[in-house]
Amino acid sequence: MNLPDKIECVIFDMDGVIINSEELHKKAYFETFNSIGVDVSEQLYKTFTGSSTLNAFQKLVSHFNLDLDPSELVLDKRKRYVDYFENDPNLDLVDGVYEIINYFFDKGITLILASSSAMVNINRVFDRFNLHQFFNVKISGADLKDSKPNPEIFIKASLLSEISKQNCVVIEDSDNGIKAANDAGIFVFGYNNPLVTDQTLKNADMVINNFNELKSLI
Repeated sequence: MNLPDKIECVIFDMDGVIINSEELHKKAYFETFNSIGVDVSEQLYKTFTGSSTLNAFQKLVSHFNLDLDPSELVLDKRKRYVDYFENDPNLDLVDGVYEIINYFFDKGITLILASSSAMVNINRVFDRFNLHQFFNVKISGADLKDSKPNPEIFIKASLLSEISKQNCVVIEDSDNGIKAANDAGIFVFGYNNPLVTDQTLKNADMVINNFNELKSLI
């Protein structure tokens, strides 16, 4: 897909695009896996990336045929993540993202957050890094019937922006998220986060290695 001639809306993923939290999520997931005695391979875990936590645990319960409630596992994992979030002083925004958010905002571009994370986690990030002021709409995994790679989240984002999807772009770092944008018919930048090593970005319309590259494109 070609880059839109006129870009009026930028739709951001959060984990791995706005905040470097993927490793915290991974630690919390694997602590939860260990607590219930399942051995999750890296290959299986990779399929969870970009999905909501509930969707990930539904897959897990089905895969291992577990007699467990996925919703309870979500709560367990979330407690572990919050503990990491609140106690890791090194947790920070992705390099350059605050500046590019400011750049888009100053240009009058509508900004939408479309994340599979729970709204409580989104607000925790937005409170900590003072991001509320920039975004018109925030969509969480709980707002959706289906998780990425289903395109629902990006279809909803473009509708809520009140801007034609032909004038929207998505920024994603996961293959599941990129497929969701592809299937929604929205141009997608694959952000090559150096801390995220298990995603190919092969179906992105364009791959960027840093956010400064966007200033010459948008």
